[in-house]
Amino acid sequence: MQSRKIIAARASIAASALLAAAKLAAGLWSGSLALLSEAGHAFVDTGATLLTYFAIKEAEKPADAEHHYGHGKVEALAALVETGFLFGLALLVIGEALRRFGESSIKIEAGWPVYAILALSILIDFLRSRQLGLIAKEEHSEALEADAIHFASDLISSTLVLIGIIATHYGFERGDELASVAVAGFIAVAGYRLGRRTINTLLDAAPHNLAPEIEKSVLQVPGVIAIQQLRLRSVGADIVGEIIVSVARSLRMEQAAQIKESVTATLASVESRAQLTVVVEPVALDDETVIERTMLVAARRHLSVHNIIAQQVNDRLSIGVDIELDGAMPIGQAHAIATDFERAIRDEFGADVEIETHIEPFSPHVLTGIDVLPPIRDKIVQALEDYSKITQQIFDIHDVRVRETLGGWIVNYHCSIKPLLPVSEVHHALDDIERRMRDRFPEILHIVGHAEPEDHD
Repeated sequence: MQSRKIIAARASIAASALLAAAKLAAGLWSGSLALLSEAGHAFVDTGATLLTYFAIKEAEKPADAEHHYGHGKVEALAALVETGFLFGLALLVIGEALRRFGESSIKIEAGWPVYAILALSILIDFLRSRQLGLIAKEEHSEALEADAIHFASDLISSTLVLIGIIATHYGFERGDELASVAVAGFIAVAGYRLGRRTINTLLDAAPHNLAPEIEKSVLQVPGVIAIQQLRLRSVGADIVGEIIVSVARSLRMEQAAQIKESVTATLASVESRAQLTVVVEPVALDDETVIERTMLVAARRHLSVHNIIAQQVNDRLSIGVDIELDGAMPIGQAHAIATDFERAIRDEFGADVEIETHIEPFSPHVLTGIDVLPPIRDKIVQALEDYSKITQQIFDIHDVRVRETLGGWIVNYHCSIKPLLPVSEVHHALDDIERRMRDRFPEILHIVGHAEPEDHD
């Protein structure tokens, strides 16, 4: 099925050719330079619409191995050729008008056919320019927009020719010559407007006023810190380019990917034709803490770390951190991993940083657990309640789960605390309970207490 653009281009060829032939016949019959100039303008438009038709067919070809961005700029190239035709015709018309100004007045024979042709031309030009303008806007076609400008300029030109012939008929001898100069002026203006837009497209000028709108919308996307670079250019009906946005380097890959998707969606909402490559660039923030930066270094090496302690000793930064590695790993290999991590920490903070690592084993496999017998669970629950009273900060022990694994018991429980207690005090109280539970039940492999603020409702 043919596209709307191709159908519109074919209709323009027929309309333009018909009007050109009619204006030429009327100009030869009447002897009006203005009308002959307008006929020349119309024939140029016919050639332009032919170029438009072939350019649109070529531009609709998909991208290939040699044209990665498609063939959209063929429309702009055709419009550039049309611009040359328009300026050439304007010079010829002005030259002929100046020649006639030096001669005696030339008689114009303007009968009703001339007026009928001009009136019909004005009507067709109005209808075609309006229809082509709408289709060009909907299809984002530079070639059809150029055709719309041509028909609009034809409308004005035909109106000026009609005024010039009427003025000559009523005794203003140079009315036809002046009308032809005005026609040449409008042809030149149309060529200038078309040429400026075409050259901007061929030189990859950014679409007017689109960049500020994109920047404003993208900066409102959560997680976007800044826009490092935005480049836009038009390729046929599409707008292609690249946008590089800054995000916090401490984000996980999934979070960065989500920001990228949000930016892409925002671009589509701002301009549906935009096909921009979105690049997410991680940057360091001024307010990153030592712990955040250390965790980031570990994450880049897929290491699990905890218990990070940072100290400022005189003018020197000292960092201590626990690294969790496979308990079955040879110590030589584990030490090499720790040494590489320490080297990365010095790259991050400077060569004079003091870094100490402690290697801890973790179980590399998923343990299989079963619920312990009820009497054992009851003893665990009672012990937790007894020790929570000693802390005087932990209460309401609930949701206690005790599972037996090959490595020992794993205990999980929930408890309530006062909502205004600082985290450090809650952690100390939970640690105290953990120590007492391990002393009483050596079978415990791991114990986790989840503290919840007391509900006052």
